[in-house]
Amino acid sequence: MAARGRISPEAGERASILCRGAIAALVPPQARVAGYLPFRGELDVRPAMQALADKGHILCLPVIEEADKPLYFRRWRLDEALEDGRYGIAVPPAGALVFRPDVVIVPLVAFDRKGRRLGYGAGYYDRTIDRLRQLEPSVLVIGVAYSQQEVEALPVGRHDQAMDVIVTEKETLRVKK
Repeated sequence: MAARGRISPEAGERASILCRGAIAALVPPQARVAGYLPFRGELDVRPAMQALADKGHILCLPVIEEADKPLYFRRWRLDEALEDGRYGIAVPPAGALVFRPDVVIVPLVAFDRKGRRLGYGAGYYDRTIDRLRQLEPSVLVIGVAYSQQEVEALPVGRHDQAMDVIVTEKETLRVKK
């Protein structure tokens, strides 16, 4: 998180623009895409989400229902007013439609070249990705981070879920499983 915190606003904006095309190119036609809103210095994927919306994709954002449960996803339109969710993270309004995404764009605290990720430690994305993969094994999980967040190796726990692809401002890393 310290490395991410050292990214200047200008460098963050450039990284977001550089990642926009790479993310959009990975998403299959007509896929429902779950993104996220940047929190605590995460790489901003809103430019990519705008590009996907322009191509007609249905967008959604994660909602935390309660601790120790998977996330669920509400429909999101970029011009839509949001409401405060758990931990102060903005979410689509309560009346928004709920969707199961075909693609999940996941923020990372750290990552390694084997597709392992470090999040904030609560396990929300691991539980969610596991559930989605059980329902639809072809779900595509794209981790997004600044290149400075790469580490040599991360430990793997029993419930940890690997990313299929990791996108940084410098490269797109397809993970071999």
